[in-house]
Amino acid sequence: MADPRTTAVVIPALNEALRIRDVVTQTLAHLPWVIVVDDGSTDGTADCLADLPVTVVRHGLRRGKGAALRSGFAEALARGATGVLTIDGDGQHDPSDLPRLLAAAGRHPGHIIIGARLRHRAQAPRLRRMANAFGDWGVSWGAGYRIADTQSGQRYYPAGVIAMQDVPGEDFVFEAQMLISASRQLGVRSVAVPVETRYRGQDGGPLRRSHFRPLRDLYRITSHVVRQVIAHGDIWREYGRVRARPPVIDATP
Repeated sequence: MADPRTTAVVIPALNEALRIRDVVTQTLAHLPWVIVVDDGSTDGTADCLADLPVTVVRHGLRRGKGAALRSGFAEALARGATGVLTIDGDGQHDPSDLPRLLAAAGRHPGHIIIGARLRHRAQAPRLRRMANAFGDWGVSWGAGYRIADTQSGQRYYPAGVIAMQDVPGEDFVFEAQMLISASRQLGVRSVAVPVETRYRGQDGGPLRRSHFRPLRDLYRITSHVVRQVIAHGDIWREYGRVRARPPVIDATP
């Protein structure tokens, strides 16, 4: 297993007062180092964490998920992190899966580990499933290998990956570009660990509507990835090579 003492959990949060305390409390039950990046919230998100042993990085104004992740990565690296786990602040990710991602990082050193929403996928909204499948197709092409669940925000990154400079892309495009840049610049690939995604809170209540907008954000991701694919050249041969091999999935309990 990667060292939990030197692994930071970075949680980007925008107006997550409804769920952020539960997410952080559950995360602290598994890992001791949590960094929350409050991306210009106006609902008192950071105030919900005032008495918890976490680091809160604040953006005065909303800058987007990509900027929030960059800020969290910078804070983690400045404090000596050897790796970073990421989860969203809305409660869709189960913090109890984080030790499984960390264990997979130990089995696959130097890889990005993705908490891939492969369990009970039929529970996801149909439009979201279609958007995810299309995104997987495009981002895999851009990265040069098959990837399972390229839109999952539940990941483990080695320190060398989050230290990459000038990774382009904002909002959700940034997470797609991290996979592409890690592969193309560093030769770092990903391994998927099957997880479930919550579509209701543990108390049965609804979760906040996702900031991800399938049509808008998929268009942004796709147009960005197309430029990457064209820039790498040899388009059709590359496509055939990518599709020839399945994604790597580690289903160890």
